[in-house]
Amino acid sequence: MIEVYTDGASSGDPGLSGAGIYIKAHGKKYEYSFPIGVLSNHEAEFAAVIRALEICRDSFPNEILSFRSDSKLVVDVIEKDFTKNEKFLPLIEKIREEKSHFPYFFIKWIPEKKNSNADKLARKAIYM
Repeated sequence: MIEVYTDGASSGDPGLSGAGIYIKAHGKKYEYSFPIGVLSNHEAEFAAVIRALEICRDSFPNEILSFRSDSKLVVDVIEKDFTKNEKFLPLIEKIREEKSHFPYFFIKWIPEKKNSNADKLARKAIYM
């Protein structure tokens, strides 16, 4: 099972944003920071999940994925597979598409203090 920690950060809301992804897989750790343009904080959180799924599709195909995020909104929307927010509809559709490439996909909310690696990577990406 691959453990994936994601976080999105924005300098302003909306503002310059970054995605941070921290992956534990097969005894190794992988870190990614991506500038993702001008987004709201919530959109940055969704973008981080999407980018992490794309990385996993390329690097860990057909693995079981266990995602962790400190965004309750993102976790709830993904778990329920539903949102009324029109801005989030294309994001959840992309997540549906990406997670369909894996036999099992789980997502769990974690407190911010347990997501510090992904948070650090997301904040770093804002200034890249």
